Amino acid sequence: MKATLGVVVNPTAGAGRGQDRGSRALDLLARLGYAIVDFSAEDVHRAEASARQGMVDGIDALVVVGGDGMVHLGVNLMAMTNLPLGIVAEGTGNDISRGLGLPIRDVDASVAWIDRALADGGRVIDAVRVTDLTHHGMAEWYVGVLSAGFDAAVNATTNRMRWPSGSARYVRALLTELGRLRPFGYRIEVDGQVHEFPGTLVSVANGVGFGGGMLIAPNAEFDDGLVDVVLADALTRRALLAVFPRVYRGTHLSHPALSVVRGRVVTLETLPGVGAPPPAAYADGEPLGPLPLRCEVVPGALRVLAPPRAAAGRLR
Repeated sequence: MKATLGVVVNPTAGAGRGQDRGSRALDLLARLGYAIVDFSAEDVHRAEASARQGMVDGIDALVVVGGDGMVHLGVNLMAMTNLPLGIVAEGTGNDISRGLGLPIRDVDASVAWIDRALADGGRVIDAVRVTDLTHHGMAEWYVGVLSAGFDAAVNATTNRMRWPSGSARYVRALLTELGRLRPFGYRIEVDGQVHEFPGTLVSVANGVGFGGGMLIAPNAEFDDGLVDVVLADALTRRALLAVFPRVYRGTHLSHPALSVVRGRVVTLETLPGVGAPPPAAYADGEPLGPLPLRCEVVPGALRVLAPPRAAAGRLR
C-alpha cells in the first residue's frame, strides 16, 4: 500500500461538476494503490475540521478537488507542516493551479501529477501570512493574490453572481462595479517604504493571476521570498476600461498610473480623509476582511505536488 491521502472535494466546483470529478479522482488514486480518507463534508467548515483531525490521526498528504477556494482551504491546513498539498483543479478560475503549471479540468492528468510529485517530493513554495491588525491578531494564509481595492469589490460581486460561468462572470461583475468607481484612500507600507495615495487598486501578489486568467502580476514568482505589490493611482472609468484588456496579456504595467513595489512585509491601511475607505480584502478569491492588514511572506512555507518552477513556466 502506498501513502495515505486525505481528500476534500468541493461538490459545487466547475458549475456543479465537482462531485463527479471528485469521485473520479478518488477512484483513480485508489487504483494507484493509495489509501484514501475522504474529508468532504456539507460545508467547508466541517471539511476543514475533519481534515485537521485527519492530520492528527495520520495522513501523508492532502488533495483538494475544486478551484482556488479549495486551494486556499488546503493552504491554511498545510502551511508550515511537513505534509504536501495536491490539487485537482476543477474550479471556475483555477489561477493558482495555472500559475503552478498544473493541469486544468483534467482529472486524469492531475492525478498523474500528484502520483509523480509524491515520488519526486513536489515543489516548495512561499506562502503569505495575513494578520488582522484590529481583531486580536488572527492570521490566515494565501498563496495567490490578495486584492484590496476595485479588484476586491469586483471579487465580492462575482461571488454573489450565479451567471455566467468562468471569466465572463468576472467581466460582468467588473462592469457592475465600474458604475460605482471612486478612488480609495491608501497607506501602504512595503518593507518600511510608505506609499500614501488615492488609488483604484492594490494587489499583493505571490502568484501571477486572479479572476480566471488575469495576469495582474506577470513577473511574480511563488518561490522568490517576495510579493509583487501592484499599485494603481486613481483611474477614470475610461482609463480603467483601457487598461483592463491588457491585464489578460500582462502588459498593463506599462501604464503610467500603475507601479509595482516588491517586498517581504506589506501593511495595508486606510488613509483617513482621502477618498473612500477601501473595500474588504480578498485573497485567493476568498474574503479576508477590512483593512488594516499585515502581509508577510514566509519562504518555503508550503510543499505542493506540482512541477518544478522551470516546467511550470513553460506550461503557463
